[in-house]
Amino acid sequence: MFTGIVTAIGTIREATQKGDLRAVITCPWDPADIGIGASIACSGTCLTVVDRGGVAGDAWFAVDISGETVSRTPAGRWTVDTPLNLEPALRLGDELGGHIVTGHVDGVGQVVAVSPVGDSRHIGIAAPRELAPYIAAKGSITVDGVSLTVNAVEDQSDGTCHFALNIIPHTWEVTTLGRLAPGNEVNLEIDVLARYLQRMNSLRG
Repeated sequence: MFTGIVTAIGTIREATQKGDLRAVITCPWDPADIGIGASIACSGTCLTVVDRGGVAGDAWFAVDISGETVSRTPAGRWTVDTPLNLEPALRLGDELGGHIVTGHVDGVGQVVAVSPVGDSRHIGIAAPRELAPYIAAKGSITVDGVSLTVNAVEDQSDGTCHFALNIIPHTWEVTTLGRLAPGNEVNLEIDVLARYLQRMNSLRG
Protein backbone atom coordinates (compact mmCIF):
# COMPACT_ATOMS: atom_id res chain seq x y z
CA MET A 1 0.00 0.00 0.00
CA PHE A 2 1.22 3.48 -0.92
CA THR A 3 0.07 7.10 -0.78
CA GLY A 4 1.28 8.51 -4.09
CA ILE A 5 3.73 10.85 -2.34
CA VAL A 6 7.08 10.43 -4.13
CA THR A 7 10.13 10.50 -1.86
CA ALA A 8 12.92 10.25 -4.46
CA ILE A 9 13.76 9.91 -8.13
CA GLY A 10 15.72 6.80 -9.05
CA THR A 11 17.38 5.80 -12.32
CA ILE A 12 17.60 2.41 -13.98
CA ARG A 13 21.30 1.52 -14.02
CA GLU A 14 21.02 -1.98 -15.48
CA ALA A 15 18.27 -3.93 -17.24
CA THR A 16 18.93 -7.60 -18.00
CA GLN A 17 16.50 -10.06 -19.57
CA LYS A 18 16.83 -13.49 -17.95
CA GLY A 19 13.38 -15.04 -17.93
CA ASP A 20 11.88 -12.01 -16.19
CA LEU A 21 13.51 -8.62 -16.59
CA ARG A 22 15.97 -7.79 -13.77
CA ALA A 23 16.42 -4.05 -13.23
CA VAL A 24 18.94 -2.37 -10.94
CA ILE A 25 17.72 1.05 -9.80
CA THR A 26 19.92 3.70 -8.16
CA CYS A 27 18.45 5.91 -5.44
CA PRO A 28 19.59 8.47 -2.82
CA TRP A 29 18.55 6.28 0.14
CA ASP A 30 20.51 4.33 2.75
CA PRO A 31 20.72 0.66 1.68
CA ALA A 32 20.31 -0.32 5.35
CA ASP A 33 16.76 1.04 5.11
CA ILE A 34 15.90 -1.04 2.03
CA GLY A 35 14.70 -4.47 3.07
CA ILE A 36 14.95 -7.58 0.91
CA GLY A 37 11.35 -8.47 0.04
CA ALA A 38 10.16 -4.90 0.61
CA SER A 39 7.71 -3.29 -1.81
CA ILE A 40 8.68 -0.09 -3.63
CA ALA A 41 6.45 1.78 -6.06
CA CYS A 42 8.51 2.58 -9.18
CA SER A 43 6.60 5.22 -11.15
CA GLY A 44 3.40 3.69 -9.84
CA THR A 45 4.34 0.02 -10.29
CA CYS A 46 4.68 -2.03 -7.10
CA LEU A 47 7.88 -4.08 -7.30
CA THR A 48 9.67 -6.33 -4.81
CA VAL A 49 13.27 -5.75 -3.75
CA VAL A 50 15.40 -8.85 -4.42
CA ASP A 51 18.83 -7.33 -3.74
CA ARG A 52 20.35 -4.04 -2.60
CA GLY A 53 23.68 -2.35 -1.96
CA GLY A 54 25.70 0.83 -2.19
CA VAL A 55 26.22 3.41 0.54
CA ALA A 56 24.01 5.96 2.28
CA GLY A 57 22.99 8.59 -0.25
CA ASP A 58 24.12 6.47 -3.20
CA ALA A 59 22.27 3.18 -2.91
CA TRP A 60 20.77 0.74 -5.40
CA PHE A 61 18.17 -2.00 -5.32
CA ALA A 62 17.25 -4.75 -7.76
CA VAL A 63 13.76 -5.87 -8.82
CA ASP A 64 12.39 -8.56 -11.12
CA ILE A 65 9.78 -7.31 -13.60
CA SER A 66 7.45 -9.90 -15.13
CA GLY A 67 6.40 -9.93 -18.76
CA GLU A 68 2.86 -9.08 -17.64
CA THR A 69 4.09 -5.92 -15.91
CA VAL A 70 6.19 -4.90 -18.91
CA SER A 71 3.17 -5.35 -21.22
CA ARG A 72 0.91 -3.18 -19.06
CA THR A 73 3.28 -0.24 -18.65
CA PRO A 74 4.59 2.29 -21.21
CA ALA A 75 6.89 0.99 -23.92
CA GLY A 76 10.52 1.66 -23.02
CA ARG A 77 9.73 2.29 -19.35
CA TRP A 78 12.21 -0.35 -18.13
CA THR A 79 15.30 0.69 -20.09
CA VAL A 80 18.68 1.94 -18.83
CA ASP A 81 18.82 5.62 -17.78
CA THR A 82 15.04 5.90 -17.38
CA PRO A 83 14.16 8.01 -14.31
CA LEU A 84 11.53 6.60 -11.94
CA ASN A 85 9.43 8.10 -9.16
CA LEU A 86 10.11 6.09 -6.01
CA GLU A 87 7.95 5.55 -2.94
CA PRO A 88 8.51 2.90 -0.24
CA ALA A 89 5.47 1.05 1.06
CA LEU A 90 3.31 2.78 3.67
CA ARG A 91 4.14 1.82 7.25
CA LEU A 92 1.72 1.72 10.15
CA GLY A 93 1.64 5.22 11.65
CA ASP A 94 2.86 6.99 8.50
CA GLU A 95 0.97 10.06 7.35
CA LEU A 96 -1.50 9.39 4.52
CA GLY A 97 -0.58 12.53 2.61
CA GLY A 98 -1.99 11.58 -0.80
CA HIS A 99 -4.66 8.89 -1.28
CA ILE A 100 -4.75 5.10 -1.03
CA VAL A 101 -2.61 3.70 -3.86
CA THR A 102 -2.08 -0.02 -4.51
CA GLY A 103 0.77 0.16 -7.01
CA HIS A 104 -1.22 -1.86 -9.56
CA VAL A 105 -1.22 -0.10 -12.94
CA ASP A 106 -4.72 0.00 -14.43
CA GLY A 107 -3.74 1.35 -17.82
CA VAL A 108 -1.49 3.60 -19.86
CA GLY A 109 -2.40 7.20 -20.67
CA GLN A 110 -0.87 9.60 -23.16
CA VAL A 111 0.05 13.21 -22.52
CA VAL A 112 -1.82 15.46 -24.96
CA ALA A 113 -0.86 18.90 -23.66
CA VAL A 114 1.56 20.64 -21.28
CA SER A 115 1.26 24.38 -20.71
CA PRO A 116 2.21 26.91 -18.00
CA VAL A 117 -0.56 28.39 -15.85
CA GLY A 118 0.90 30.95 -13.45
CA ASP A 119 3.79 29.20 -11.70
CA SER A 120 2.16 25.79 -12.18
CA ARG A 121 1.77 23.51 -15.20
CA HIS A 122 -1.45 22.31 -16.81
CA ILE A 123 -1.22 18.75 -18.12
CA GLY A 124 -3.84 17.07 -20.29
CA ILE A 125 -3.87 13.27 -20.47
CA ALA A 126 -5.87 10.92 -22.70
CA ALA A 127 -7.15 7.87 -20.82
CA PRO A 128 -8.29 4.62 -22.47
CA ARG A 129 -11.96 3.66 -22.76
CA GLU A 130 -11.85 1.09 -19.95
CA LEU A 131 -10.66 3.69 -17.42
CA ALA A 132 -12.89 6.60 -18.49
CA PRO A 133 -15.85 5.70 -16.20
CA TYR A 134 -13.57 5.81 -13.14
CA ILE A 135 -12.16 9.31 -13.69
CA ALA A 136 -14.11 12.24 -12.23
CA ALA A 137 -13.48 15.93 -11.65
CA LYS A 138 -12.10 16.54 -8.14
CA GLY A 139 -11.41 12.81 -7.81
CA SER A 140 -7.99 11.27 -7.20
CA ILE A 141 -5.77 9.57 -9.76
CA THR A 142 -2.19 8.32 -9.73
CA VAL A 143 0.02 9.32 -12.66
CA ASP A 144 3.43 7.60 -12.76
CA GLY A 145 3.10 7.01 -9.02
CA VAL A 146 2.13 10.60 -8.11
CA SER A 147 -1.14 11.23 -6.27
CA LEU A 148 -3.02 14.00 -8.09
CA THR A 149 -6.45 15.63 -8.20
CA VAL A 150 -8.38 15.67 -11.46
CA ASN A 151 -9.38 19.22 -12.43
CA ALA A 152 -11.71 18.44 -15.33
CA VAL A 153 -12.80 15.57 -17.56
CA GLU A 154 -13.89 15.67 -21.19
CA ASP A 155 -15.52 12.52 -22.57
CA GLN A 156 -14.63 11.68 -26.16
CA SER A 157 -16.91 10.21 -28.85
CA ASP A 158 -14.95 6.94 -28.93
CA GLY A 159 -15.51 6.26 -25.22
CA THR A 160 -12.11 7.47 -24.08
CA CYS A 161 -11.65 10.65 -22.05
CA HIS A 162 -9.21 13.50 -21.63
CA PHE A 163 -8.57 14.75 -18.11
CA ALA A 164 -6.73 17.80 -16.85
CA LEU A 165 -4.30 18.17 -13.97
CA ASN A 166 -2.62 21.14 -12.31
CA ILE A 167 0.97 20.44 -11.24
CA ILE A 168 2.37 22.84 -8.65
CA PRO A 169 6.05 23.89 -8.91
CA HIS A 170 7.19 21.61 -6.06
CA THR A 171 5.69 18.48 -7.64
CA TRP A 172 7.01 19.54 -11.05
CA GLU A 173 10.54 19.76 -9.65
CA VAL A 174 10.75 16.71 -7.36
CA THR A 175 9.09 14.10 -9.62
CA THR A 176 9.51 12.95 -13.19
CA LEU A 177 6.34 14.83 -14.15
CA GLY A 178 8.57 17.82 -14.89
CA ARG A 179 9.99 15.89 -17.85
CA LEU A 180 6.67 15.14 -19.52
CA ALA A 181 5.88 16.34 -23.02
CA PRO A 182 3.01 15.70 -25.44
CA GLY A 183 3.13 12.16 -26.77
CA ASN A 184 4.73 10.68 -23.63
CA GLU A 185 2.98 7.68 -22.06
CA VAL A 186 2.29 7.41 -18.32
CA ASN A 187 1.13 4.77 -15.86
CA LEU A 188 -2.39 5.37 -14.56
CA GLU A 189 -4.00 3.95 -11.43
CA ILE A 190 -7.59 4.89 -10.74
CA ASP A 191 -8.90 5.61 -7.26
CA VAL A 192 -9.56 2.29 -5.49
CA LEU A 193 -12.84 3.65 -4.10
CA ALA A 194 -14.04 4.51 -7.61
CA ARG A 195 -13.24 0.95 -8.67
CA TYR A 196 -15.46 -0.55 -5.96
CA LEU A 197 -18.29 1.93 -6.54
CA GLN A 198 -18.33 1.11 -10.25
CA ARG A 199 -18.45 -2.61 -9.43
CA MET A 200 -21.36 -2.16 -7.01
CA ASN A 201 -23.27 -0.06 -9.55
CA SER A 202 -22.78 -2.72 -12.22
CA LEU A 203 -24.15 -5.43 -9.91
CA ARG A 204 -27.10 -3.22 -8.99
CA GLY A 205 -27.94 -2.82 -12.67
